[in-house]
Amino acid sequence: MKCYELQGPEGVDALALVDKPVPQAGPGEVLVRLKAATLNYRDLLTVKGGYGSRQKFPLVPVSDGAGVVEAVGAGVRSFVPGDRVIGSFFENWFGGEPSEATMRAALGGSVDGVLTEYRVFPAHALVRTPAHLSDVEAAALPCAGLTAWSAVVKLGNVKPGQTVLTQGTGGVSLFALQFAKMCGARVIATSSSDAKIARLKQLGADVTLNYKTTPDWGKKARELTGRGVDLVVEVGGVGTLNESIRATRIGGTIAFIGVLAGPATADTRLPLMVMQQQRLQGVTVGSIEDLQALCDGIAMHGVKPVIDKVFAFDQVKDAFAHMASGAHFGKVAIAIG
Repeated sequence: MKCYELQGPEGVDALALVDKPVPQAGPGEVLVRLKAATLNYRDLLTVKGGYGSRQKFPLVPVSDGAGVVEAVGAGVRSFVPGDRVIGSFFENWFGGEPSEATMRAALGGSVDGVLTEYRVFPAHALVRTPAHLSDVEAAALPCAGLTAWSAVVKLGNVKPGQTVLTQGTGGVSLFALQFAKMCGARVIATSSSDAKIARLKQLGADVTLNYKTTPDWGKKARELTGRGVDLVVEVGGVGTLNESIRATRIGGTIAFIGVLAGPATADTRLPLMVMQQQRLQGVTVGSIEDLQALCDGIAMHGVKPVIDKVFAFDQVKDAFAHMASGAHFGKVAIAIG
């Protein structure tokens, strides 16, 4: 089989396409033929060696993949060859509260990921692909989809009539917009591109703000709602946190996910967060149980991931470059095999 290995922390140029034997499924395991993968910002960090001490080399990168069961090992009764499946980001986080042990095995970081034609998964770490999704669409769910689900549905507990603010047009943000609308919430979406703003409106955003022409977008969002938003899905990180604090109502929540916007400014508004009793909620993907809930939810409501562009398996470096450019709207995908 062919797979990509990251040989060291030198960036995309350290990715090598190699030949390996097809692995065999042992007891309790499932051999999956991967059909598609999608990229996350975390994957860009990983190829630069930014995953810290848990990152190993050589490493098969990328966490999000979908495929078809090729064979099952002894004792596996939950899947049969031909079943369409996706793998959980955390293979050992079954459900409940996270812990160091349950979050130790993270695909494409501390353990090999899915940028390969075949991979063996523990049977317990697989979830059936929602029938209404293609393999490319399903490959967007394990990290980006589940992170947004955790931020909006599980931890954000968004209710009908509430207001959610999303940032940008990456995979997590678009999923968050879709899930917020699914929950009956109003959505304020930001972007620096008027062309992308038009597409955000088509996707269901009720209000849009260009954060380049409206740098005080947090203040503007608070004015538009009269009291502030109930939830901010914060993918920018400390670089956008000040405006997120301004946007959030007293007692509201900031779901803190990303690091896209760089370092914080010196004039942090953390005291305002304290004064307004806001909650800063860290979000790191979710459990296998949460992934199943996500799949059940989107199947019921017919929600489909937004796919920006699909690259061939021999165009992986181009896919990473496109992701790094920031030109994408939704998920950057790779067709495997």
